[in-house]
Amino acid sequence: HYGSALRAAPQPVPPDLVPELRRAQAATERYRAEFEASLREGLRNAGALEGGNDRFSRAFEVLLGKRQVYLQQPRFFYYPELPNIQFYERAAFPWLDAVEAATDAIREELLGVMTGQEGFVPYLQRDPTRPQTDRYGLLDSLDWSAFYLVKNGAAVPDAQARCPRTMQALSVAPLCDVPGRSPSVLFSVLKAGARIPPHHGFVNTRLICHLPLIVPQGCGFRVGNDTRAWEEGRAWAFDDTIEHEAWNTGKETRVILLFDVWRPELSDEERRKVAALFAAIDAHQGPGQEWTA
Repeated sequence: HYGSALRAAPQPVPPDLVPELRRAQAATERYRAEFEASLREGLRNAGALEGGNDRFSRAFEVLLGKRQVYLQQPRFFYYPELPNIQFYERAAFPWLDAVEAATDAIREELLGVMTGQEGFVPYLQRDPTRPQTDRYGLLDSLDWSAFYLVKNGAAVPDAQARCPRTMQALSVAPLCDVPGRSPSVLFSVLKAGARIPPHHGFVNTRLICHLPLIVPQGCGFRVGNDTRAWEEGRAWAFDDTIEHEAWNTGKETRVILLFDVWRPELSDEERRKVAALFAAIDAHQGPGQEWTA
């Protein structure tokens, strides 16, 4: 009843209602704390509190209102019945060991291309053929920039010639092959003070991988309700169709190697059909919007 009263309270709250609403709020918080304590005692007695950050623990936090539910919200194409996972468990991608092992070589090639600014372009670029709004305040900005080795499924020969060991390291990855769309392989640069606002990716048939190369203090990344800090040389894979954001509040530039791979749940036949679907779409209407942000 108190919860209903709080939800129904008019805004702004009339002064004569303020004391009563504060009383209702205090009672609600007290009941919530008692409810949680009672449940924890019951689970502890049943030996059901062990396990740390497992699925049950996260479900329990949702029940208590301590964790928000974030779902896949692809901006263009939704493939049904795929699990709603923010960050994937590392065990699902054993090939990442080989990519991580090449971190020093990849970073050396990155530092080589960073000696000049040629090849770096804004991650979000204006397309004169399409209606465009600056949704993130980063359109045509080098605050968030990219050095592409592969862009929209097409190799960038000059860039690959400068980074052969990077491309060799990625030869073990199941890159998402959709001609004209993906994969994209790039060094993603986020300058000091820059922030990428919350957003969703285009399709849920792929995952995005990060290999952190240069990570100063003050950098962070959130997918859904899971916030993590990059660690140089430690890669992860996440679903970019779940709301995510990134920031660099430090004083130096952050750089990661970013690339996209097929979702492991998709069979080879499903991957072939997804690629054929987008080939048919592009044949009908011409090249589509880039699968960037």
